[in-house]
Amino acid sequence: MRRPTAAGCEDGGVGDEAGRESGVLVLAGTPIGDVGDAPPGLARELAEADVIAAEDTRRLHRLLSSLGVRASGRVVSYFEGNEDTRTGDLITALTEGRRVVLVTDAGMPSVSDPGYRLVDAAVQAGVRVTAVPGPSAVLTALAVSGLPVDRFSFEGFPPRRSGERDRWLAALSAERRTMIFFESRHRLAATLRAMSEAFGEQRRAAVCRELTKTHEEVRRGELGELATWAAENEPLGEITLVVAGAEAPAKPTIEQAVAVVAERVAAGASRRDAIAEVARELGLPKRAVYAAVVDPPHSA
Repeated sequence: MRRPTAAGCEDGGVGDEAGRESGVLVLAGTPIGDVGDAPPGLARELAEADVIAAEDTRRLHRLLSSLGVRASGRVVSYFEGNEDTRTGDLITALTEGRRVVLVTDAGMPSVSDPGYRLVDAAVQAGVRVTAVPGPSAVLTALAVSGLPVDRFSFEGFPPRRSGERDRWLAALSAERRTMIFFESRHRLAATLRAMSEAFGEQRRAAVCRELTKTHEEVRRGELGELATWAAENEPLGEITLVVAGAEAPAKPTIEQAVAVVAERVAAGASRRDAIAEVARELGLPKRAVYAAVVDPPHSA
């Protein structure tokens, strides 16, 4: 069932040569905990959808009951195990003019959840894609973490295998932005310990557990102490990690440049070449380095 527009046409997309309109793919955000956080548009979309594609149909039916919604459309499962086969069926429904609503267990579809393949296929098919914005564990955890929010990156779930995870974290060790991760409670302690080794035990972080639920907990501290806490307490529930970015490296000083120039001259380089190379490598003005080397300030 698609809603009519003000002009009396169905809201959905561009018609084909036969006059048939394409459907609409709606990415509908669902509550991450408190069902009261459901956006007003969610109940309407679920009630009016021709097809509801749900990551877990049992959770969907519980959500429908909580919202007091009776779905009139067809309900199908759409999860990691059947994305490849089910995407084609949903694209067919969309190109036939259906309104397909995609929901996951919690939060926005396609953010570390099923959805990306369907969105990509819909875009390739020329189908309109829209969304019902809803709660997000990523932004909620970032907001309450107490860490810088001006620049951040979402990194998803760390690799499960320890070797791959350690290499992955090492590649992120110099990341300056605040980083957000999802993690299973079973792997939380090991991941926090690996992070403390890759980023340093004193790197600030926050463990956000059961956000918006009855037993919500946000524990802030340094990675080393959070790793110890997780190992001793084995926290339960859905977990989002927020980790501060790396501090900016200290800017080289003229005095450091002079010392490096002296080392290279002693090793056989010409003073002129050494000054030019060191100034370029350290990002310092060549004239300033030259002046400090040729005419160093005299102590009083």
